[in-house]
Amino acid sequence: MANAPLVFVIVLNYNGTQSLFRVNCAHNGLIERNIMAVQTVMQDDSSSFLNRTQLIKLKFKAMRAGVWFKALPRIDRVLVDLTIKVAENIRSIQLAKSIFAVVGKLEGLLESSVLKSLRVIGRPLAEKVSLIAQKWGNASAKAWATDQSFAFFLAVMHTPK
Repeated sequence: MANAPLVFVIVLNYNGTQSLFRVNCAHNGLIERNIMAVQTVMQDDSSSFLNRTQLIKLKFKAMRAGVWFKALPRIDRVLVDLTIKVAENIRSIQLAKSIFAVVGKLEGLLESSVLKSLRVIGRPLAEKVSLIAQKWGNASAKAWATDQSFAFFLAVMHTPK
């Protein structure tokens, strides 16, 4: 799976606050849930989960990588630009959903080729090699499936040039 879909979920807590979660749908249908920010979305202070400076950093990083104009549609660029100009902190749930959709796109586009090959090639290959070695009777091969350095080695060796 080349690009695992990212889903951003806003959850209403018992005390009436709202928390933002990022759900990353990884390979094999497993869902890995990472808390992106467990802060109130509608708070008035400057400790918002995404503010102007973070958006500016993300924009410059995307521009340096060459994906800002090539891969991002104009409507998404305008949304980020206007948010930078108008809002210091994002407090609107609707705006947060839209911004995090753009952030999810950029996150996938800015991922380094080594990390992408590790995720796409190295880990699945390490799991396959581990299963084959276990069938041949190697009991210690079970740990190979989760060994990051082994997966990195396989990714580097099997990535086309």
